[in-house]
Amino acid sequence: MKKRIFLFFIIILLLINLIACQKKKESHQKNEGLNVITTLFPLYDFTKHIAREKVSVSLLLPPGVEAHSFEPKPGDIVKINKADLFIYTGKYMEPWVESIIKSIDNKNLLIIDTSLGITLLENRAGANKHGLSERPDDRPHKHGSIDPHIWLDFENAGRMVDTILKGLVEKDPANKDYYTKNAETYKAQLGLLDKKYRESLSCCKKDSFIHGGHFAFNYLARRYNLKYFSAYPGSPDSEPTMKQLIALKKKMEELNIKAIFYEELITPRVAEMISKETGAIMLKLHGAHNVSKDDLERGVTFFSLMEENLKNLKVGLQCQEK
Repeated sequence: MKKRIFLFFIIILLLINLIACQKKKESHQKNEGLNVITTLFPLYDFTKHIAREKVSVSLLLPPGVEAHSFEPKPGDIVKINKADLFIYTGKYMEPWVESIIKSIDNKNLLIIDTSLGITLLENRAGANKHGLSERPDDRPHKHGSIDPHIWLDFENAGRMVDTILKGLVEKDPANKDYYTKNAETYKAQLGLLDKKYRESLSCCKKDSFIHGGHFAFNYLARRYNLKYFSAYPGSPDSEPTMKQLIALKKKMEELNIKAIFYEELITPRVAEMISKETGAIMLKLHGAHNVSKDDLERGVTFFSLMEENLKNLKVGLQCQEK
């Protein structure tokens, strides 16, 4: 009798433990949610703000890696193949995506191109119908004839948020209201940021800025009626010619510009050289393609990067406070 009672209690304990483990497993699966892979930092940050704790979001770019020199490794392709959603900017920013998509055998993977519905600008001098953004020469960009840096126009960023929202809802319709509310809040914040840029940059002594980095700020310059001159003919791994550097220095002297901007994640050799030649101060202008490991760990956001950009633009353009 005692043995039967003992066995009975053992069975009960085992059942309780089994139920507890199952509940823990279900809870973990529920909290983990969708598995989302994003290519660039803006997409990562947009998705995190829309979905929050409902999904697991990963940035494919390792922290500190310059986006234009990134080439996916076999392990990256495995990550994409295991995901529920894969979100990228577009074929001009990530030309390697099209070949990878052909090798994906996950039929449930939803692939989201956030450039859909956005008017893309050409990236050569004089291509802008307003003539606002220029390069020292007219050589084609590494991305081809199209400028892919669409997120630096905050209206475009809002459209990208809508596209990401659509994908999340398609994969997880049960949380549609939650995602939609967060997306609308985020877009409202983008609207306020856009208004702040427009007001702050409308009362400046200068309407031109010189960038010692690659041609990335065409969309921003166009939106706020600025003239933009860049040192690099294409991506950061293509060095500007001496002719370009001389032209850039002459442009600074011609416009009496006292600041030279440099970009994130690469050594600012060009900006440093021009600064020494002209006495111009150096200011960072962050393209937000990717962030450093330290920035990622301290929770930097797209908004915080853009706020810092505005602060530096106001200094470089000699803006007056209203």
